[in-house]
Amino acid sequence: MAELKWWENAVIYQIYPRSFQDSNHDGIGDLAGITARLDYIAKLGVDAVWISPFFKSPQNDFGYDVSDYCDIHGEYGTLDDFDALIEKAHALGLRLMIDIVPAHCSSAHPWFEESRQSRDNPKADWFHWVDPNPDGTVPTNWLSFFGGAAWTWEPRRQQYYLHNFLTSQPNLNHANDEVREALCDVARFWFDRGVDGFRLDAVHTINGDRPPYKNNQPKHDFERGKLPQQQQPFFRQLHDTGQLNQPSIQKFSEAFRAIADEYEGDRFLMGELHGDDPVLASQNFTAPGRLHATYNFNLLEWAGLDVAGLKLAITDAIEAFNGTGRLTFAFSNHDVPRSATRQLAPLGLSADDQEALQLLLVQLEVSLIGSTCLYQGEELAFDDVRDIPLERMQDPWGIEFAPTFLGRDTCRTPMVWERAKPNGGFSLANETWLPISEAHLARAGLDEAARPSSNYNKIAAFLKWRKDQPALMGANKMSAVSGGAKQIIFDRVSDEQTLRCCFDFETLTASFEEI
Repeated sequence: MAELKWWENAVIYQIYPRSFQDSNHDGIGDLAGITARLDYIAKLGVDAVWISPFFKSPQNDFGYDVSDYCDIHGEYGTLDDFDALIEKAHALGLRLMIDIVPAHCSSAHPWFEESRQSRDNPKADWFHWVDPNPDGTVPTNWLSFFGGAAWTWEPRRQQYYLHNFLTSQPNLNHANDEVREALCDVARFWFDRGVDGFRLDAVHTINGDRPPYKNNQPKHDFERGKLPQQQQPFFRQLHDTGQLNQPSIQKFSEAFRAIADEYEGDRFLMGELHGDDPVLASQNFTAPGRLHATYNFNLLEWAGLDVAGLKLAITDAIEAFNGTGRLTFAFSNHDVPRSATRQLAPLGLSADDQEALQLLLVQLEVSLIGSTCLYQGEELAFDDVRDIPLERMQDPWGIEFAPTFLGRDTCRTPMVWERAKPNGGFSLANETWLPISEAHLARAGLDEAARPSSNYNKIAAFLKWRKDQPALMGANKMSAVSGGAKQIIFDRVSDEQTLRCCFDFETLTASFEEI
């Protein structure tokens, strides 16, 4: 069997730390809680763990607004807690990845607090500061992902600053070499602590151009989507013409790759990105000397995909990357509704099919080329939680557009571990940061791990079988996708084995045959 690097076919388990396990009874998950549950993850048979941000932060966007990249937010613990976590993960044979946010930081970060004071301080050029147009309006027509203009006025400097997300998430100026070097120091800090890789958040939103900036061009074929977030003015624009995927980004990816290559153990860089042409953007980011792989959005369609849509999504990615490990697939994450719910309607299924569908989706994605990310709760077929009271909502995106759009809280509710314990074993607090889902209690993690016929154990058995298949583990090659209206069929191919993989969305079963 040919030997690939670990990240080329890894199954990576994503943890949203705020919702995984609370160890100190404050209703919020933390690093010590993750450490306590690593055995559960290791027994599932995954290869690595990716933890969403746990750095110091005002938590306006729950960690994606960083105020100190080299320290731990108090609610999550301490650096000693992190060191204990990584030590146990490695002892269990798990690689550990963390989430770095390179495009923007928090407005509470000392870098921005200094930068906003004047036009001549040492950090004055660390963010994108631009004079108003002669009529006082914003410099460009760029819009925020979360609604409104991507520019906010700072009276102290009499200038606008750029933020692709919340106003409290100012974009770092990657045209400044000092900014890039500061982030490189962040990479070294975590690699030195033993981290095996980074998931790089929203790298397509890194801005490294100098003024004058180009306006985004209109998207002439724009059609209002069915979902409220698809109706935002943001989606009426083509963004790669000005705001996003600027060629200058690659100075950052090349700098981070150079640092990763300095360390032993095949440190892994996985970039989250999108674009007007996502395949082209992914090819640019994974060109030689840049990121190892990109986090693929093809299967994360918010409204779900029918079988034809799944085939097209897989084909688009495979045609560009067949024979490589340069992409990572996912059906669920902390930003989209859970696949066990999202995929039911497009596939003509009911809630009774939830567990069988989730098993089939996991089997499908880990049979594709490249690596795979499983989001906490997928192994339990957790559904999306749509009944969170408006007064309990936490996600700023959902709060902005509620009640027509519920945001991302629906996929972020706490994990439950034992149905007989308070809060399902997640926390002993009187109230958890998001409500516990009553529906999830029937599939609590430790209870399901102890039940031989559970989805957890079926997935564990499949992942164990997968590791013995040369076609899945020894090469990243596959045939074109085929099959009937309710089937997805392809061959995985290596020198030692050709394995025909068939996924039937009528019977909700997978079959594998050597040919």
